[in-house]
Amino acid sequence: MTPYPIEVYWSDEDGAWIAVAPDLSHCAAHGPTPHEAVAEVEDAIAAWLEAAQSTGRDIPQPSLRAARA
Repeated sequence: MTPYPIEVYWSDEDGAWIAVAPDLSHCAAHGPTPHEAVAEVEDAIAAWLEAAQSTGRDIPQPSLRAARA
């Protein structure tokens, strides 16, 4: 699970659920269900972080602490 917050909303325009990682510029994904949108954005977050690290881009700290089970 990612430590970055994820926002999920329905988009009538796209006809899909959208999941956004607001701490990471332009990091978003979509899916037919909220769960699938979150799974997709978790993959997008991993790719975003990998690309940022490989290019030397600053990686922001998560704005919220991850909940602990």
